[in-house]
Amino acid sequence: MTRTRVFTAMIVMFLMHSQALAQSQDVPKFEIAAEFTTLERDDFRGRTEPGFGGRFTFNFNRVFALETAGYFFPKRCSDCREPGRVTQVLGGVKAGKRFENWGIFAKARPGVASFSEGDFDVVPQGPNFFELRRKRVTSFAMDIGGVLEFYPSKRIVTRFDAGDTIIHFRRRTAEFEIFDPVTGSLQIVPFISPARTTHNFQFMASVGFRF
Repeated sequence: MTRTRVFTAMIVMFLMHSQALAQSQDVPKFEIAAEFTTLERDDFRGRTEPGFGGRFTFNFNRVFALETAGYFFPKRCSDCREPGRVTQVLGGVKAGKRFENWGIFAKARPGVASFSEGDFDVVPQGPNFFELRRKRVTSFAMDIGGVLEFYPSKRIVTRFDAGDTIIHFRRRTAEFEIFDPVTGSLQIVPFISPARTTHNFQFMASVGFRF
């Protein structure tokens, strides 16, 4: 009887120790961070734009996490293929290996990239005058890359991301104005812009709070 009690007590102590160890290895479920980012723009010279944004992450465990992020690039590009300012909204999964003071992960975050002046309409204003009106274009985007994290404390995380932001532009019909020598006036001619996909290097750095 005494042996049974001792054995039972040892099992209970072992289970309590295992539970405490598992809890000590758990990571905080939530992260919120302010982020700095740079994005390569698709222009004719090669252009890298700085931007800023924020990220929210939900950690399922030490391996998998779901997260969403948004970024804004305030500088207006006038000579890019899709002019204007860029806004991004992304959300997806992060998975990898977490050590005591650092972690390394892969990420895949689909979303959208929106260009404030990415398209335009040609609006007639008279027999020989047309107004060009810019409009927003929003396209599918996918952020694929790697993540390196450091944990100065249980509540603080510093993070560096690098990867490929893939943006797919749908086929679009644009209109251009040309001079017709026969009629002696300007004419609107439709032009089909084929679908295309761009690959854009994007870097991110952030400091976040975990809770």
